[in-house]
Amino acid sequence: MKNRIALVTGGLGDIGTKICHEFCTRGAKVIAVDRLAKDKALLWQAEQKKLGFDIELGFADVTQFDSCAELQNDVEKRVGPVDILINAAGTINDATLHKMTPEQWNQVVHTDLDSVFNVTRQFINGMIERGYGRIVNISSVNGEKGQFGQTNYSSAKSGIYGFSKSLAQEVAKHGITVNSISPGYVESRMVLSVSKEVLAKIIAGIPVGRLAKPEEIAWSIAFLASERSAFITGTNLSVNGGIHMG
Repeated sequence: MKNRIALVTGGLGDIGTKICHEFCTRGAKVIAVDRLAKDKALLWQAEQKKLGFDIELGFADVTQFDSCAELQNDVEKRVGPVDILINAAGTINDATLHKMTPEQWNQVVHTDLDSVFNVTRQFINGMIERGYGRIVNISSVNGEKGQFGQTNYSSAKSGIYGFSKSLAQEVAKHGITVNSISPGYVESRMVLSVSKEVLAKIIAGIPVGRLAKPEEIAWSIAFLASERSAFITGTNLSVNGGIHMG
């Protein structure tokens, strides 16, 4: 990845941060994209620099196509053309379907699925022109198996599979690979915020007996994004500790 430019949406989250670290370690120039307030993003950036990771920032509302177009223009002017795109932005807003509001549905689908189109559409033409690209879209084990109270989230994450496989066929001849990854339960602030009883139940259902570490997800993404993975495209990599073996 030396001298490659990698853009990570959701880059300031727990998993996104570890993805940025992993790519920096491998020699890539990294842009972390988020819609946090600028002061909070700059604080995060300064903290990463103290740890030895020099990461550029990009600001966009990934649910909005025009905002992503502005992001592409800004990034290519300041940093350069993007070689590696990681669509990691996501959110949840759980409810059983008979209680789910249109706002809950739209918030999750716009953030978790529409964003993949909105961002990828901005950078795909440049990758085609240069004859190189790596795209990894973050799905979820719950997109594979479904989950009670998550028709919105599971639908959006399942949609990523169809998007990735279809785009992979369109751009394979241009030296671009498109894959997805489906993490299971990860040791993140969101997962660790649940009650001890619920967390214990989750871990009891994972055959390896623990949550994934964010860096383990990052390593898996880096594998798919590497130059050596040129023959892997249109696939989904499950990283879930054996909780689902579909």
